[in-house]
Amino acid sequence: MSARGKNLAAAGLLALGLGMMALGLWRGEATVVWRKAAQICLECIGLA
Repeated sequence: MSARGKNLAAAGLLALGLGMMALGLWRGEATVVWRKAAQICLECIGLA
């Protein structure tokens, strides 16, 4: 694969990743992930 092909593949994957992140934020999934992470953190230190 040429350098140009690798760059195009990388740009495509980057665009796909950013698109999926935007979709997740639009659906409100960041809030769900944040709540779960906070709960796990509180359980680790014994507060929950």
